[in-house]
Amino acid sequence: MDDSPAITSANPSAENPATTVVKPADKPAPARPASAAAKPPITTEEKKPEPGRVRRRLIWSAVWAYLAANFLMFLRFFFPRALFEPSTVHNIGYPSDFALGVNEKFKQAYRIWVVKEPDRLFVIFARCTHLGCTPDWKPNENKFKCPCHGSGYTPEGINFEGPAPRPMDRAHVELDPTGAIVVDTSRLYTWDRSKGGRDEFNDPGAYIPV
Repeated sequence: MDDSPAITSANPSAENPATTVVKPADKPAPARPASAAAKPPITTEEKKPEPGRVRRRLIWSAVWAYLAANFLMFLRFFFPRALFEPSTVHNIGYPSDFALGVNEKFKQAYRIWVVKEPDRLFVIFARCTHLGCTPDWKPNENKFKCPCHGSGYTPEGINFEGPAPRPMDRAHVELDPTGAIVVDTSRLYTWDRSKGGRDEFNDPGAYIPV
């Protein structure tokens, strides 16, 4: 009997060549949570709102617009419509401020000419009796001339040429307690010569004596 100790190989594979060492495989990566997963793209059909929702929006918009319009009309009754027109009464100074002849100082502001004669002063309303245009005073020709259709008037406003049917009107004129001239263009005096109408140019208020 052989009592010698058995020799143990330090390399087990050396004793059994067929034995192979299996290394543990790498651990798989943990799965991502469902929330982190990529969301599918939103298609065009999903972006479109429901037809019923669009109709409801339109209906409610129309209802609110109707109520707002009625509310504004209700408020409108508390603010009455008022038309503010310029005054027709004007203080133009004293008779001594005017020389003999036609004065155009107030044509642009009040649409009047002040005419002073040796015995009276009157005010012509600067409106052509043809179609309502504003004539021009032509001092070189000593007449009023309408630039629209050629009507001509004497320095007293009496028509003598063109289509004007009658003289220009004269505004009411009077003196206030201080002696100043007060003109009211809402009160006019006329003379319709073509129809044999009454001559109002000599009525009280159509002129003031000087």
